[in-house]
Parts: sequence; structure tokens; C-alpha cells
Amino acid sequence: MDSAKLERGIRLFLEGLGPAAGSSELEGTPERVARAWIEDLVSGYAVDPERELGWTPVAEGGGPVLVRDVSVASICVHHLLPFFGVAHVAYLPGARQAGLSKIGRVVDAHARRLQTQERLGREVVDTLARGLACRGVLVVIRAEHTCMALRGVRKERSEMLTVAASGIYDSDRGARAEVLSLLLSGGSGRGPVG
Repeated sequence: MDSAKLERGIRLFLEGLGPAAGSSELEGTPERVARAWIEDLVSGYAVDPERELGWTPVAEGGGPVLVRDVSVASICVHHLLPFFGVAHVAYLPGARQAGLSKIGRVVDAHARRLQTQERLGREVVDTLARGLACRGVLVVIRAEHTCMALRGVRKERSEMLTVAASGIYDSDRGARAEVLSLLLSGGSGRGPVG
């Protein structure tokens, strides 16, 4: 990423706001904003999600692995405003199993990019399916979008729920319903989705 270009862009943005944005408080803002975007907000571009996914061999035939309430923070590609919430991840291992922290790392590697919630779920599913060679993956993301809360219809506290799946969780309705029930019962304390 090009820090100098980001800083120039932020300076132009601030100039575009007019004289009110010319205060001395904004002196170091372009550098701070560029650093925040590079080091945090879109740091996922510098990460290979599949490299984040370490695994260990596992005996086949076990049940699903579920990880609930993985924090998600991302930037909406349409308005460059944040969205945030939780991801619930389930996979049915084949011969490989991921360490618990690796699931969170994969979610972050994809979330820390310019995203849509739908694409984020799909990318996490695809990375886990490829990296673990599992029999099925299902990802549910529940998030609040500030582009909906701060602009346009201004509906604070509205949430978007997306589901992405592969393998058995895409083709077998019973397996999908079972794992969705497990993922969405309790979890974030908000109760199951109707």
C-alpha cells in the first residue's frame, strides 16, 4: 500500500470540506489516517488467509466443530464506512482440524479489507474448505452497518444476517438445519434468529 498517496488523498478530502476543516487540530490527521488504514482497517491485504490457517491431522468420523461469536470489523466497499458484529463458523472436518485461534485469524484476514458482508462470508467458507479439505463449512455473520445507521435511512441497531455454506452444509438440509440451530442458539446473548 502507498502511504504517501493515502496521505495526499486525505489532505484533498479535508480541503474539500472547506475552511471549517482547516483547524490546527487536523495538522497530523493525514498521516494518522493513512497509518490507521494501512496498519488496521485494511491490513488484511497484507495477509494470506490460507497461511493463517494452520491445521493438525484428525481422525475422520467426528462431529462438527463450531466457533461462535468471532468478532468481525470491516469496511463497507460501497461507502467506506465500518460494519461490525460477529461470525459463527462451523465445519465438518475431513482429515484436518484447525486450531481455535486460526479460525479467528482467517476471519480477520478477510474482514480487514474493503468488503461486503456477503462476500466476507463466502471468502471465509472458501478458505476453510480449501485449507482444511473438510466435508462442509457454514459461516453466519450478524453485523451492524454504519452506512445504514449514519446515512440514508438512518436505522440504528439494524442488523444484517448472512449465511454462506459449502459441502454437506450446502447440499444436506438436515445437516444445515442442525448446525444452524447449534450456532444460533444462545451465542451472542441475542437469541436465535426467527
